Amino acid sequence: MSAAAAPARPGRDRHAVLLPPRPGATRVGGRPRSTAVVGGGIAGLAAATALAERGVHVTLYEREAYLGGRVGGWSTELHDGSLATMSRGFHAFFRQYYNLRSLLSRTGPGRLTGLPDYPLRHRDGLHDSFRGVPRTPPLSALGFVALSPSFRGRDLVRMNPAAALPLLDVRVPDVYTELDAVSAHDFLESLRFPAAARHLAFEVFSRSFFADPHELSAAEMVLMFHIYFLGSSEGLLFDVPDDPFPTALWDPLAEHLCRHGADLRTSTSVENVSPTADGAFTVATDREERRYDSVVLALDTAGLRSLVGRSPRLADAAWHDRIARLRTAPPFLVSRLWLDRPADTGRPGFLGTAGYGSLDNVSVLDRWEREAARWSARTGGSVVELHGYALRENADPDTEARHLVAQLHDVYPETRDARILDARHEWRQDCPLFPVGGHTDRPGVRTPRPGLVLAGDLVRTDLPVALMERAATTGFLAANALLESWAVRGHPLWTVPNGSRSRLLRAVARRRGVGGRRVWR
Repeated sequence: MSAAAAPARPGRDRHAVLLPPRPGATRVGGRPRSTAVVGGGIAGLAAATALAERGVHVTLYEREAYLGGRVGGWSTELHDGSLATMSRGFHAFFRQYYNLRSLLSRTGPGRLTGLPDYPLRHRDGLHDSFRGVPRTPPLSALGFVALSPSFRGRDLVRMNPAAALPLLDVRVPDVYTELDAVSAHDFLESLRFPAAARHLAFEVFSRSFFADPHELSAAEMVLMFHIYFLGSSEGLLFDVPDDPFPTALWDPLAEHLCRHGADLRTSTSVENVSPTADGAFTVATDREERRYDSVVLALDTAGLRSLVGRSPRLADAAWHDRIARLRTAPPFLVSRLWLDRPADTGRPGFLGTAGYGSLDNVSVLDRWEREAARWSARTGGSVVELHGYALRENADPDTEARHLVAQLHDVYPETRDARILDARHEWRQDCPLFPVGGHTDRPGVRTPRPGLVLAGDLVRTDLPVALMERAATTGFLAANALLESWAVRGHPLWTVPNGSRSRLLRAVARRRGVGGRRVWR
């Protein structure tokens, strides 16, 4: 792709990296091509969109009645007879999510609105905020330390700078070679950060994977720190949809897909995928079987394990074994409360918490979501959402829900006297776990079977992406792999820089190796 034809940069970071597609035709020509996309979450929607826009006949299968996967939503009737949209909870759309935002931009300028701050609060009374922190590295790190009350002079003296050097020059896949065998907990311990700063500045990233830091690969946590902090000048403030997920995001995208001829089959489970003798695939549901030239599997961990287990002829035994070894993160709980009175006017729309037991964050939805704001205006109440991550496997959901409410009362004391008019509790365990030492065993986008590709946040890719952005990116990568096989041009992708963006940081980071060996312990 020539410089003149290169797409405009997707954000403010002039160091963002363009990954141009391979040359090819603008659309599928000659014999029509068909693809079954199994899974209607972000990854499946990205793959379906990328293929349908190039003239591929796409059929998307989704088990649930709604699109969006773990960012989906569904209707629920409240006790007063009004309808509300329930979901699996708050998601932050960071400005580094270039490929996810590209997907959403298909339907117009978007329905995302920025929250003015990303505040963090520790039970000990310490507060941190990213509102006034510079966005461009290394000023972002220096500004955060200078502004944060959780960093004190004597704490900084105690820190282990050698252990922190891997943070300065994160490169994928090298970061996995260096740190995948270490837990996030042990890496954080080695830094000797002050305890409150460690909870606020690092474990927020770790628990974004719904995992306990003892189980999570340090490489994943350090990559997160790079993506959101030291590797990008987009900053740590983020956007949220101004309406529930279906209204703001997925209904418009579904219309876009239908305009490109895609067949969206919600409430449809795929039972089996089988290769045919001529290199195609048969996809079987509980109602029918249909033939496709190619298949994209864009499922969560348990769904992928289950479908591959029911499809023994998909690929070789080694690949099947890798899929079978994928693990799911511990359960988490989302509690949404409709209260009879508002939270104090000074409360932020979103607050990250540490030291409050199982409570990881609090959202006041009526601060930004129109549906919640309408309910609040009508009743005088407030819609509050609580998240608890990495809970015990054998924990009782009802007990954990009561704990979250009690912890809310500690964080926002004015809610102690509030009456809960309605509540919904979502206990889930379907996020991928990125365990210590698990990276090399994780499947990639391409599989041993031509025409079969994977997509999702569980999929390995040698790009600096994570969470929702990894789902969207692998969806586009899966589509691009299929398009390339048909000599059709794929879609351009963008990422944050891979490696340090500062000459000073690069110079310091180069000194972390002695005789080719890392100094991290």
